Amino acid sequence: MRKEDSIQTIKGIGEKTAESFARLGIFTIDDLLHTYPRNYLSYEEPVCIRDAAVGERHAIRAMITSYVTVKQVRSLKLTILTVSDGDMTMHMTWFNQPFLRNVFHKGDSYIFVGTVKVKNGMRVMEQAEYYKLPVYAGMQQEMQPVYPLTSGLSNKTFQKAIMATRELICQMGDYVPEEVRAEHSLMELSEAYENIHFPMNQAVLKNAIRRLAFDEFYQFLYDMASMKKTTQLQENLHKIVQGKAVADYISNLPFSLTKGQQQAIEDILADMGGDGVMNRLIQGDVGSGKTVVAAAALLACAKAGYQGALMAPTEVLARQHYEELAEQFAQYDIRTACLVGSTPLKEKRRIYEAIQQGEVDIVIGTHALLEDKVEFKDLALVVTDEQHRFGVNQRKKLSDKGYGVHTLVMSATPIPRTLAIILYADMDISIIKELPKGRKPIKNCVVGTNYRQTAYQFIAGQIAEQSQVYVVCPMVEESETLDVTNVTEYVDTMRANLPAGTRIEMLHGQMRAEEKNEIMKRFSEGEIDVLVSTTVIEVGVNNPNATVMMVENAERFGLAQLHQLRGRVGRGKKQSYCIFINGKESEESMERLRVLENSNDGFFIASEDLKLRGPGDFFGIRQSGDALFELADIYNHADMLQLAQDMLKKYGKTIQPVRRNRGGISETVL
Repeated sequence: MRKEDSIQTIKGIGEKTAESFARLGIFTIDDLLHTYPRNYLSYEEPVCIRDAAVGERHAIRAMITSYVTVKQVRSLKLTILTVSDGDMTMHMTWFNQPFLRNVFHKGDSYIFVGTVKVKNGMRVMEQAEYYKLPVYAGMQQEMQPVYPLTSGLSNKTFQKAIMATRELICQMGDYVPEEVRAEHSLMELSEAYENIHFPMNQAVLKNAIRRLAFDEFYQFLYDMASMKKTTQLQENLHKIVQGKAVADYISNLPFSLTKGQQQAIEDILADMGGDGVMNRLIQGDVGSGKTVVAAAALLACAKAGYQGALMAPTEVLARQHYEELAEQFAQYDIRTACLVGSTPLKEKRRIYEAIQQGEVDIVIGTHALLEDKVEFKDLALVVTDEQHRFGVNQRKKLSDKGYGVHTLVMSATPIPRTLAIILYADMDISIIKELPKGRKPIKNCVVGTNYRQTAYQFIAGQIAEQSQVYVVCPMVEESETLDVTNVTEYVDTMRANLPAGTRIEMLHGQMRAEEKNEIMKRFSEGEIDVLVSTTVIEVGVNNPNATVMMVENAERFGLAQLHQLRGRVGRGKKQSYCIFINGKESEESMERLRVLENSNDGFFIASEDLKLRGPGDFFGIRQSGDALFELADIYNHADMLQLAQDMLKKYGKTIQPVRRNRGGISETVL
């Protein structure tokens, strides 16, 4: 077995199961190993039914005291039985699992694991896991991983597939020198992979994450150094000197630029008119007006007779950029086109031809720009919006469609400058701190769960004034181990608490891309009043009519990410509001969230986040971590980031990172 082998080389995975894995982006053994658990379950000592707290997950040892019955209730088949521990009885119910009548027999003893509820005065457990006593004893020895799933794929199938790779994991070499591992207490790479999937306890899991975070940082910095070296050696083949054209464009804007915007444009023009190829990051707070800076760069490129491209992370955002820029550029005889995944094939072919023939000056799109069929006549500038959503190789692939292409990337992720210098070591950095004139500061409040009803009334009032609302929840579905609000249930809650006729929809990362695009499009066009979402709305839509954001379980997120989310409102002329609901209600979490209540400055918030956040456990990292990496968190793992930079400086190109093969194609994890 090799990392690059198809997942179908694993015994028991046939074509149908492979198709289910493919829906999760898992095609190879390497893809499987890098699909980390989203959660872990610990199997504790069984308790008596009487001692099992209602609403909590417990293991109960009990004997089946009734015959198994299967009832049809509407579209559901209910499998029901009664168990007893010798003191109390409890009902067990499973939905649409009639085969269980052949599994359970009166008099058999099992360990049942699930959440205890009370219905009609009787304790019940629904959808319980069930284990024979010897099997359960073995499971108590380690934490059980819970993986992201899709239709046709069970967690047991996923676990079994990972188990089949254990021999391969054991054979993994380690590129990090032994003395470095010893000095910094780094796990061996094979041990880290073993313990990310099958940890014995939280301490081991934390160390595994720490090691894999180091690997992600090292891969990233290694590629950044490679790109910088390449760029530094490149001669500027597209000298763009269009100060007059850009000055004319700026003078015709219906607003004045901030000092930060002006300086960024000056930096870009100096780069593109200099001797070397531009490779610049524009780091601006949410709503700071980075798009205008990008527009000025693209205009200068087009007026110099070259082609430019702007790549956005979502179709909705790409279309919004296109509509705005096409209107602005029309008066300068600049020809624009929009190319996204859902563009009809006939239209795509027309755009491909126009780009290749040089009949399009500026093309704006999504990942669709990376397709091999997209060929430029003379590409001189690539602008990447929200650059951390794209891998290093994706950005490079677009730049490689030309020769000596200038690169401009934009990020609203508020990273303290010391970390930004490390993360973007291959780039020159321009920072935009001020917000455009006329923007009203967002009014923030941090409240406990008892404020929800007041919040619902406030939201109803805003909707009555024709405004729209975001509600952010940290999870898609109910978790048995985490008491956090989830999107699917919260939609029903909102419908029950808002006036009849309120248009409420949900959005989450498990939806198909076309579904997500359609929902965001309808929201941006005012067809949805309340959008209940996970953090997928962090980047993706610019809706000036959205004036309220309510974040449930705000304590589950990092401050920097909450600030990013907050940036979805406050984009129009109306007063906007952000309500952070603290589900923990501890003074410590309230104090942390008050940083957001008292400041709208993303860079200050990022610095405070760095001070306030502790080492964090796995769930904190995955729920609150920065979107740059799978596991690594630039705040919690700042020491690993520094170590990765130090090791790169010491050993240079002599030590190469272990590559991840996505679907058999080597690519840096981002």
